[in-house]
Amino acid sequence: MLYRKLGRTGLKVSEVSLGTMAFGRWIDEKTSAEVLDYALDAGINVVDTADIYGKGMDVGDPNQSGQSEEILGKLLKGKRDRVVLATKAHARVGTGVNDEGQSRYHLFRALDNSLRRLQTDYIDLYQVHHFDKETPLEETLGALDDLVKQGKIRYIGCSNYAAWQLAKAHGISAVHGWNRFESVQPEYSLITRGIERELVPFAESEKVAIISYSPLGRGILTGKYRQGEAPPADSRLAAGEKRLELLLHSNPAYALVEAILPLAEKRGWTLAQFSLAWVLSHPYVSSAILGVSKPEQIQNSLQYADQRLTPEELSEIDAISRKVGLII
Repeated sequence: MLYRKLGRTGLKVSEVSLGTMAFGRWIDEKTSAEVLDYALDAGINVVDTADIYGKGMDVGDPNQSGQSEEILGKLLKGKRDRVVLATKAHARVGTGVNDEGQSRYHLFRALDNSLRRLQTDYIDLYQVHHFDKETPLEETLGALDDLVKQGKIRYIGCSNYAAWQLAKAHGISAVHGWNRFESVQPEYSLITRGIERELVPFAESEKVAIISYSPLGRGILTGKYRQGEAPPADSRLAAGEKRLELLLHSNPAYALVEAILPLAEKRGWTLAQFSLAWVLSHPYVSSAILGVSKPEQIQNSLQYADQRLTPEELSEIDAISRKVGLII
């Protein structure tokens, strides 16, 4: 496993992070333990979760949130110092009027609840999950700065932010002398490249770490979904994941998979290995979050994760992306 700095900070993070949205949602505690142990033994030191991750995401019940954090809290006993623990807050986690968002009220409660579930005294990287247009950024950033000064958070970051939103947040932090967002967590893969237009240039300019999620395109870039064929019975598409369904219907993903597959086969790699290597071939990515439900998926994905694609391969992929309609 190779490591990169978290943006301008001195913190070193593994190039591949473990995403735990499946913990307590799609896999039980026993399988979660196997996945976590394999990831740590492979050198992964970033474990990413969120307070909303749990069964409630599938049944529409916000009271059934937090299972991922609860399972991690149990599994990290005796291992806490081995990980850079990251979690997120924003989404609705209860039925109360203030059980969502980024008000000082909610963030203080959300963090305390995450600390309790995770059975830890601090979070290494605390991230706001989305941009909150209902709460002034001054309120959110001031609350996060106070939590850092209380020792409950080491670094703060954001997820699913546009470049202008991140720039606005940085400006407010600079004016007040507050801790700033040191990382941003966007979706980024061969089939989701929108961040290259504005977010990547801003992050490079301001030395903000990019921690990308869904580097395998929600499983599309494993090659298991083929146009006109029924999805595997144990897949997220078969389970009816709406965001994946929308992505397949609104994105020329199938065409890209067919065009990229020969490049992966030329190297003797799987499509998933090639797709992860493509993400990590960009130096502006500090870490790519790998969401898995089986230890062998980590083993397969990491086999060539330390290798980089050539400039010629990257140029060919760009040409393919333009041809199929993924304008970059």
